[in-house]
Amino acid sequence: MTTDNVDQGEKNAPARPSGRQGLIKPLRTLLDTSGLIAIFLLLFVALAVLIPDFLTGRNMVGLLLSITLIGSLATTMMLVLALGEVDLSVASTVAFAGVVAAVVTSSTGSVFIGVIGGVVAGGAVGAFNGLVIAKFGINSLIATLAAMEFVRGLAYITSGGDAVMITVPGFFDLGSASFLGLTLPVWTMLACFVIFGVVLNMTAFGRNVLATGGNSEAASLAGVNVRRLKIIVFGLQGVVAGVVGVLLASRMGLGDPNTSMGLELAVISACVLGGVALSGGVATITGVLVGVLIMGCVQNAMGLLNVPTFYQYLVRGAILLLAVMFDRWKQTRRQQA
Repeated sequence: MTTDNVDQGEKNAPARPSGRQGLIKPLRTLLDTSGLIAIFLLLFVALAVLIPDFLTGRNMVGLLLSITLIGSLATTMMLVLALGEVDLSVASTVAFAGVVAAVVTSSTGSVFIGVIGGVVAGGAVGAFNGLVIAKFGINSLIATLAAMEFVRGLAYITSGGDAVMITVPGFFDLGSASFLGLTLPVWTMLACFVIFGVVLNMTAFGRNVLATGGNSEAASLAGVNVRRLKIIVFGLQGVVAGVVGVLLASRMGLGDPNTSMGLELAVISACVLGGVALSGGVATITGVLVGVLIMGCVQNAMGLLNVPTFYQYLVRGAILLLAVMFDRWKQTRRQQA
């Protein structure tokens, strides 16, 4: 957004409340984030006290590794939701990218070409989603639901209906390489939080995303190219899904078209739990990080307690429902303010 457009947008914007009323919104945002952090700290302390093996160094490293998929994808899902859109195809894109990376690596013998192939495949899916949504005005829920099906189908077709074994040993180093005791997937997740945190809070692009999610017509009148913005955001989601898919394939040692089933719901849950509004226009990178950590701690605790898988589904479903109800409650508060 240019300076002139920003100035024009400010002229057309309603007058800001003065005095005490002007502090309500930032204070409320701070309190919402602080409250979420407090919930996480209480949960963490409770798990550390009640579960003997929870606070061990090995489990902490394992906890970080277990949230790398959700955490990395949540940073771009945050932008998608902040636009007022949603992406249900992200799990299928992860599987497809992993399969492409495995097939290309095994056929060419080049890890570099395989990685590029997987990331490009993910980015292409994301850009296609954005193009369909922005160009043809199709609801993102329907468009990405369709994409979820055909991209999963592409993964099966590319792999021949079965997992693709990786025959190049160097590919495995992507998932196991470590620095300062943390593996590459963990560093990738941390890099995503830093990069997209800066994008959201310190760039015109991030401000345009929030403005479009809040009121797309007003953003368009202020000079924001809403169509291009949506294509870029969905493209970024695809690229990150591609990176995640490649790293996951490296960790598993194969490209599996069946992997990551239901991952999109966990990612959306973490974002909504972290304060990202489903209606768009509201998002904080700190909130998303805390939401991811809460999801990870709950999942880790259930694993340590040997909770049966079908009960874990109940817990994850309950978390998603509570997150949506919490989002609705916050929307009501903002409307009444």
